Amino acid sequence: MSNFVDYVKIVCRSGKGGPGAISMRREKYVPKGGPDGGNGGKGGNVYLEADAQMWTLLDFRYQRHFFAGNGEPGKGALKTGKNGKDVILKVPVGTVAKNAHTGETLCEVTQDKQKILLLEGGRGGMGNAFFKTSTRQTPRFAQPGEEGKEMEIILELKLLADVGLVGYPNAGKSTLLSVMTAAKPKIADYPFTTLVPNLGIVKYREIGSYVMADIPGIIEGAAEGKGLGLRFLRHIERNSILLFMVSVENENIAHGYEVLVRELERYNPELLSKKRLLAVTKIDILHQEELDERKKTLPQGIEVVFISSIARIGIEQLNDKIWQYLQ
Repeated sequence: MSNFVDYVKIVCRSGKGGPGAISMRREKYVPKGGPDGGNGGKGGNVYLEADAQMWTLLDFRYQRHFFAGNGEPGKGALKTGKNGKDVILKVPVGTVAKNAHTGETLCEVTQDKQKILLLEGGRGGMGNAFFKTSTRQTPRFAQPGEEGKEMEIILELKLLADVGLVGYPNAGKSTLLSVMTAAKPKIADYPFTTLVPNLGIVKYREIGSYVMADIPGIIEGAAEGKGLGLRFLRHIERNSILLFMVSVENENIAHGYEVLVRELERYNPELLSKKRLLAVTKIDILHQEELDERKKTLPQGIEVVFISSIARIGIEQLNDKIWQYLQ
């Protein structure tokens, strides 16, 4: 089983508040001590906290139930019960929490150490001392604690990368990533080699760097869940540039590009507002005349770079273009 887990369903429950105490002050020489029941402790909260050292939701595969502690009951002598223990769910940066039943987004953590309250614990009940008034000197009742909240929650991880590679299986995305970065994705000459997203850091001419993500190939129908596409389309949502990759083996490059754009649009039309760049890959496999023929089938309105990762053709030019877009 892969260690990269980007979708889990868990059950969380915040703690119940402790009940207030019913107690009367009983001391020697104080025959009629008044009420002295303390308040119950507050139930524990459930928090989501981002941790930059984490890159997967794998831990949640093995533990799916997270219950915060209950508040302790109040005691005599106006002693408040102890608060219940909080639960802190540590997740990778870029994790979104959703209500599993309504699909509503509860929160997302996008920065290291960011901590957000998911479920608040129940309030502790008031002890009988709280209810004493001038007309009610010895109340013999107290409040029960408030119930905690329980919810089934979906955690989804969306990778945070500057450049997302969008293309068909076998378009050369993994090869490009391995050439431009220090990442070592699995590479082979058959579709769906990439079963998990790969991240790599691309250095740019001694002056900077950016993060590139190779996302498993989209095929027609990915938006309906065919192939592996839909599971991984969410990782493209946070990229600032989409680098479309179409192999020169496609006789009509514009058509290949348009199919990719259509899939993205059906999944989430907002993705099309991102900056786009097109890399025509594997140009080393064609003679110049064939390459000239392909150039007649390019799409309009998008910058195109011709590359071969294996032969290292056009890689610097592509790096320059991406850097220019990112600035």
